[in-house]
Amino acid sequence: MSQRKFSEQEIVRRKKYEDLVSKKMDPFLEDKFDRNTTIINLNNDFSKFSKEELETKKDKFKVAGRIRAFREAGSKAAFVLIQDQDSKIQIYVRQDVLGEELFGVFKELDLGDIIGIEGTMMKTKTGELTLRVSSYVLLTKALRPLPDKFHGLTDVEEKYRRRYVDLIMNEETMTTFKNRTKIVRTLQNTLDDKGYFEVETPILNNLRGGASAAPFSTYYNALDSEFYLRIATELHLKRCIVGGFEGVYEIGRLFRNEGISTRHNPEFTTLELYVAYKNVDFLYDIAEEMIRKACMAVNNTCKIEYGGHKLDLDKPFKKWHMVDAIKEITGVDFWKEMTHANAVDLAKKHKVRVEKHHFSVGHIINLFFEEFVESTIVEPTFIFGHPVEISPLAKRNKNDPRFTDRFELFIIGREYANAFSELNNPIDQYDRFLDQIKEASAGNDEATDMDIDFVEALEYGMPPTGGIGIGIDRLVMLLTGNDSIKDVLLFPQLKNKE
Repeated sequence: MSQRKFSEQEIVRRKKYEDLVSKKMDPFLEDKFDRNTTIINLNNDFSKFSKEELETKKDKFKVAGRIRAFREAGSKAAFVLIQDQDSKIQIYVRQDVLGEELFGVFKELDLGDIIGIEGTMMKTKTGELTLRVSSYVLLTKALRPLPDKFHGLTDVEEKYRRRYVDLIMNEETMTTFKNRTKIVRTLQNTLDDKGYFEVETPILNNLRGGASAAPFSTYYNALDSEFYLRIATELHLKRCIVGGFEGVYEIGRLFRNEGISTRHNPEFTTLELYVAYKNVDFLYDIAEEMIRKACMAVNNTCKIEYGGHKLDLDKPFKKWHMVDAIKEITGVDFWKEMTHANAVDLAKKHKVRVEKHHFSVGHIINLFFEEFVESTIVEPTFIFGHPVEISPLAKRNKNDPRFTDRFELFIIGREYANAFSELNNPIDQYDRFLDQIKEASAGNDEATDMDIDFVEALEYGMPPTGGIGIGIDRLVMLLTGNDSIKDVLLFPQLKNKE
């Protein structure tokens, strides 16, 4: 390995650290600092007091944080801005309080250093709330300088690679990830309050199943077999319903071997919920409820703006049959009796690319929807009436068995949820797995495998069940106003640096 090269500033900081060690003040030996409050509490509790009122208060407070700004007030005093997880506060340091040696060490601190302080509250002549320091300890020496405070991380990719610096420099970034946690907790609390159980299912599977997607594969040495990172949690969660649970959900990572874009990351998070004795009608309501509550948790309103569009998530979401949507947008009417040949001709006429594994009218209906309809949807819209051929795990519609009791939720051209009345007929399920095998043989690398154990589980009996999956990352994007999925993933996937 080649020797590391340091910038001039990094060399200066390392020299400062060596000087501290020589004075027996090595900050990396400090292993804790007992705070008795936080910066946000100080701001909330004392902003209301006047300068004169604070002069009468002698309570001492201990807080810690990172130095973000440093301003000398003559040669014997300094104003410093420190930052912790939730807030910032100005501190005031004087030589006559600390003593000449400790004040001299303090003046040599750098932006980014982490300190613990003790002091009393005051306000400056200009009315700025300030902590008057009576003692301090250097807890961590920052050996790398922070970016320029006015420009932050200007390289967007560097912002994602060094998320830790982005969190320090950009308050909006920290807020986004705090809100992500709030959204997830709100979803959990909503489902917990209904009596559903959060469970965990395997990430490594010996079959591809639960969704149509290309998997990541790995080799399991102990079992001498190829395994896959899960592309969905569905089939294991439905096994829980077979076993007697009447409501289970999981919030977890899924892995799909696909491209990276502003909407897609190969590693992403979903919520999947399965409830016994319910159908797709129930899922419409619970989808709206969860999204509204999550929105309220971070915005205190259901009226939001995203991508230049104003949305009111309090309004009932639109319901639109896939075939009706295609007819309205393109004029093509798939309700009419059609052969596969006719559908292929229509696809050619409208320049829709049909692969050899798209061997049914149902597949071509879906292609038309993706090509012409998806991008036109703005208001929250439940698209229902998916063809059986593209819904291998959903129950057929009683009135028109060409379609399933399934919906997808779209908002401003993006899919946020997928739900259906679950197929619980093991004979039908076995046949649909066989159809997936035929698709795989015809070249569909996203077809699912035959999961005979799941078929056998259904043979023990699964009650009528409704199931829904919600994309957490996209939901966070929507509710926090972020355009790229990388902005809501703490550590998104990136190409290796050269």
